[in-house]
Amino acid sequence: MDLLTDQNFLRSLAKKVREDATFKRSLLDNPLKTIEHFAGCRIIIPQGKKITIVDQTDPATIFVNLPSESDTEDVELNEEQLDIISGGGEGPVTIIR
Repeated sequence: MDLLTDQNFLRSLAKKVREDATFKRSLLDNPLKTIEHFAGCRIIIPQGKKITIVDQTDPATIFVNLPSESDTEDVELNEEQLDIISGGGEGPVTIIR
């Protein structure tokens, strides 16, 4: 399971943020550690990746998310990536219980 795309997990995380200002501040200051504590498990982020939390709760601000560009020309997947896509491997975030 990939916690960072699991809708139930993300809903419960958002609910906790709405209910607990200290938790929200912790999530903004140290997202990985706070998410690990909330989930009750260790999370390994792939090398070169990071988690960024953006507080979009200000109703006076319009937020625009710019998606990453992906060059799909000449893309070759290795065996591990093929397993992930086909559902046979771990997702981009590894959870250690």
